Amino acid sequence: MSRAHGTGVKGLEENLTQYAAYHRDRRNVATHFAGIPMIVLAVVMATATVTIPVGSVDATLAAALSIAACVYYFRLDFVFGVTMAVALFAACAAASETIARIGPGAALGVALALFVAGWGLQFLGHRYEGMKPAFFDDARQLLIGPLFVCAEVFFLLGAKRDLRRRIEARVGPVVARRTGAASMGERSNAD
Repeated sequence: MSRAHGTGVKGLEENLTQYAAYHRDRRNVATHFAGIPMIVLAVVMATATVTIPVGSVDATLAAALSIAACVYYFRLDFVFGVTMAVALFAACAAASETIARIGPGAALGVALALFVAGWGLQFLGHRYEGMKPAFFDDARQLLIGPLFVCAEVFFLLGAKRDLRRRIEARVGPVVARRTGAASMGERSNAD
């Protein structure tokens, strides 16, 4: 169940195709498998240190942001929405447990280390790719990165084959090494 085009919100296939155009080198995709989860966990952990009073309960900014992201993912695709909700719930639980055990200050230090390491992997991957990250051209791609990793896991497991075929028809398959790639300062010709 994907949203139709023309509704003001890009559909699943359009978003993933735009992101994939910047990620065709297998080494870049591999760095994203580690880097993006590290960045997501870092953001969740940092925002979990901020509490928001909701009636008699304190919620975290991480929970609020995760719910908002999940609403967006559900609007794009139900199955990916469920998967992302599970992943974000697990990240919120891990962040909450970490903060309870080591305190908010140390948790922020862990979050910073994860954030820096995750972005280091991202930029290493884009060096392999020979292209700048997708969010340089469209900041909304920051929300698509985690969904891209989710989709790539589905593709590796043989799920969502039609979606994969349609994306690859537009931007080509993931290759062992991208040849003739533009420099990181140039925009992709694939979109």
